[in-house]
Amino acid sequence: MEPLQKVSVEFSGVSFSYGKTQVLREVSIATEPGEFFALLGPSGSGKSTLLRLLAGFLHPQWGTIRVGGEDITRVPPWQRDIGMVFQNYALWPHMTVAQNVAFGLEERRLPRAEIDRRVASALDLVGLGDLGARRPGQLSGGQQQRVALARTIAIEPKVLLLDEPLSNLDAKLRIHMRVELLALQRKLGITTIFVTHDQEEALSISDHVAVLDGGVIQQIGTPLELYDNPANRFIATFVGTINLLRGTLEQADGGSVFKSTGTGPIALGRMAAPAGAAEIAIRPHALMLAAPERASEPGRAWVSGTVVSREFLGEFVRYTVRVGDTDLVADQPHHTGEPGFAPGAAISVGINPAQVRLLRA
Repeated sequence: MEPLQKVSVEFSGVSFSYGKTQVLREVSIATEPGEFFALLGPSGSGKSTLLRLLAGFLHPQWGTIRVGGEDITRVPPWQRDIGMVFQNYALWPHMTVAQNVAFGLEERRLPRAEIDRRVASALDLVGLGDLGARRPGQLSGGQQQRVALARTIAIEPKVLLLDEPLSNLDAKLRIHMRVELLALQRKLGITTIFVTHDQEEALSISDHVAVLDGGVIQQIGTPLELYDNPANRFIATFVGTINLLRGTLEQADGGSVFKSTGTGPIALGRMAAPAGAAEIAIRPHALMLAAPERASEPGRAWVSGTVVSREFLGEFVRYTVRVGDTDLVADQPHHTGEPGFAPGAAISVGINPAQVRLLRA
């Protein structure tokens, strides 16, 4: 199968309501042609509704939707050249794999020879070329997902929509299939919109991510931008694990000092921020734990604490450390033979000022 046409997708001021319940509020998103774009957010945030608006199953009360620069806001679903893979795959159990893949092509009244060519090409592309005669019930969950993908790819859509397609798979297969999804998308070059509530999925395979909450776009950026520079408190707490500290920021000749009743003063170096009430965010991996007598790494702000708990997670150990009246989460690499720190141990916590982020209100 040849690479498909690369097009952009654009939502401009899109709002949608079910009766008096507003689901989306003036959502504006613009994707790059051919990119893998994720819609991420908690349940009820509006991400699946946005996908259905793009597919044409729903129509916005306000705003416009464009694909490749063409306004499709009121275009019927069957005229949009958009393919969608649903969460439950929606395969016909009484049909063979090949018949399932051919279904959309037959509905389009394509010649039989063209249908057979596209079915064979799509099945080969997803690695199921020799399973066309089987029925969905004879396949594994991962294979059924590939059939659903093949059925969608076969119609050669301009845009591919994926509505939480990995949620029905076990953890190990999910990881394997998301790698396959990305490889397939790169091979086809098709613009893909992926809906998920799983931040790991979104961050691992997407070029850009739009995070929604309450029907409002909270931030759009690359996975690194969302993780390293959260736009607000919601992003900081939703994307990854975070430590949040409230206090005041003071400016002195030597730089900025963050003061919190929970942790005491933390020297942060110079920060481009006004003095006053502030909230800082620190990722667990940005904290270093050391015995008090070994807390000497330069460039870090050191505070005293006590280990509350530890959780072994294989590649690293996650500690909860009480600092003043505040609990901080710290992730430390696991090295064979090193005992680590036991609950109750006195400890020093080193904070890397370069990894501290000030959050907007």
